[in-house]
Amino acid sequence: MTTSKQATAPAFAQGEELPKAQSPVKQFVKKFLRRKTAVLGFAFIVFILIIAVIGPSLTPYDPNAYDYSAVLSGPTAKHVWGTDEFGRDVFSRILAGTQLSLGTALSASILGTAIGVIFGLIAGFFGGVVDSFIMRCCDVMFAFPGILLAIAIVAIIGPGIQNIMISVAIGAIPTFARIIRGSVLEVRGELYVEVARSIGCPAGRTMFVHIFPGTMRALIVNFTMNVGGAILSASSLSFLGFGASVTQAEWGAILSTGRNYLSVAPHLVLYPGLVIFLTVLAFNLFGDGLRDTLDPKLN
Repeated sequence: MTTSKQATAPAFAQGEELPKAQSPVKQFVKKFLRRKTAVLGFAFIVFILIIAVIGPSLTPYDPNAYDYSAVLSGPTAKHVWGTDEFGRDVFSRILAGTQLSLGTALSASILGTAIGVIFGLIAGFFGGVVDSFIMRCCDVMFAFPGILLAIAIVAIIGPGIQNIMISVAIGAIPTFARIIRGSVLEVRGELYVEVARSIGCPAGRTMFVHIFPGTMRALIVNFTMNVGGAILSASSLSFLGFGASVTQAEWGAILSTGRNYLSVAPHLVLYPGLVIFLTVLAFNLFGDGLRDTLDPKLN
């Protein structure tokens, strides 16, 4: 009997402190670090954000400086990524264009997310006719391919970087509206929401203070992945001639001018295309990692 009691006795001696529970932040970081591809994507995103901030000051040449003695030159020690049809340094132009390309995509994502969240909260909270009207409008927008919808919007409001940002943002609205609506439908039945409504809490306060925090998990994941899509959409519109002009250092515009010299200077397409590919891939990998980390079913 004594042996049995000793075997089942607590392992901690009297006065010894129990191990402290890890904070939610530490638990999240620990789970996220297990996903190597997501960590790699996050590292590349941090790197590209730093380049967007300080890139224009790091360019070895003026992105718009012509050098007719080195037209369509391939990669050399002087021009590591070659030059374009005007002798402009490709590396300098891509480096300087990071700020414009990434800024356009982030601005479009933030604007589209903000509007989509508001519509999603209203649709999920009020339901009924309001919900049906908002969701049917989203269905109409979903009926068009994303790039076709963006082209149609730009054709109406005119070309330009700001109009590209608006068109890409409008294309993101229905996605976020539907995602947030689904999250609101899950959260609005919680006890704390019912208590807030029963004590006469205004609808706006209930939506943004009590319900909205419960949708943050889905919002963060989808925002991260939407940035990659926004980069691709904005670059595609510039490639088609609806966005940045050929004189502006923007990834899609650089790629567009390079296609005319694909047979004699493939580096004009290779490097901007590679940068777009890696950036979009990094945001997608990071978004996948966030989704897996935040999903309790996978942990």
